[in-house]
Amino acid sequence: MSDMQDYKSSLGNADSRKFETFSYLPSMGADQIRTQIEFIVSKGWNPSIEHTEPANASGSYWYMWKLPMFGETDVDAILAECEACHQAHPKNHVRLLGLDNYAQCAGASMVIYRGETV
Repeated sequence: MSDMQDYKSSLGNADSRKFETFSYLPSMGADQIRTQIEFIVSKGWNPSIEHTEPANASGSYWYMWKLPMFGETDVDAILAECEACHQAHPKNHVRLLGLDNYAQCAGASMVIYRGETV
């Protein structure tokens, strides 16, 4: 049997809550965020940006930042919107999604900026 690492998390400890795959890793740097945006664009998915307070991150409702960026392929424009959302809501988590028109679902979803936990 393989040795699996257990990530301790509990609802009572906000710092321990995990809400997506990348949350087990260190925060993404600018180059890593750019790479994720390039991946979303390469798949033909529509970028969308959402944010929420850290206490509500495990919920299914996040606030939409503007409308999804339908048809946008300029990585710099998408990155600028991500940063604008983060600047407008510095205490919130900011999530980037890649919306797949064909499958009618999110093909990618990741928190790119983490807010402050209380």
